Amino acid sequence: MSKELTGKVALVTGGSRGIGAAIAKALADDGTDVAISYAASADKAEAVVKELRRKGVRAEAFKADQANAKEVEALVKAVAERFGRLDILVNNAAVFITGQLNDHPNNLAELERQFAINVGGVAAAVRAAVPVMSEGGRIISIGSVAGETSPWPGIADYSATKGAVAAFTRGWARDLGPRGITVNNVQPGPIDTDMNPASNGDFSAAQSQATALGRYGKPEEVAAAVAFLASPKAAYITGATLNVDGGMTA
Repeated sequence: MSKELTGKVALVTGGSRGIGAAIAKALADDGTDVAISYAASADKAEAVVKELRRKGVRAEAFKADQANAKEVEALVKAVAERFGRLDILVNNAAVFITGQLNDHPNNLAELERQFAINVGGVAAAVRAAVPVMSEGGRIISIGSVAGETSPWPGIADYSATKGAVAAFTRGWARDLGPRGITVNNVQPGPIDTDMNPASNGDFSAAQSQATALGRYGKPEEVAAAVAFLASPKAAYITGATLNVDGGMTA
């Protein structure tokens, strides 16, 4: 089987579990050398690295707090130095914190951290990556369908962070187009991960019923979309948002 990304290097933030780990594995299957970042799960990160190496690619894990812009900048530089280049950046690390506006007290510290990770961390990674990224590189952010719809109370803050990622994607595509660097946004719907398990009772059932397909998605289904956008086949796709949501926003 042809591995069309052989020789490329990718950084997947938050790659120790869930969607991030699935993305790292999909890119490795296409021949990509992969770096992943993690905040706390060192054992899980190392397990992913071992699996990636068994696929015949170089792989490393780096610890970084996505809310800390300096740590994110150091992460990107460390990956570029360790691997000698950076071709693909996947902004996957994020948190999901809920709370209605009329809750008392409304936790502003949680709001600030959610924005620091979901928006600030993405912006810091892209700013650090652009100077070291090869011509024709790929920047792919994992947003959320919540960036364009808020189907239940209590997710306004999260929705706002993912709406910002979509807006950044469009603007960065214009900025980086002259270098042939594409910038795209993948927006999952309900995906079966430990952050949002399909077995979570009535809440999960409601999400499944809200999709056209009537089910949760799998991390591998999101990863497949990312792998396509990272490939040469997607060279003319930029500034786009791709919903991988089972028809939730249909």
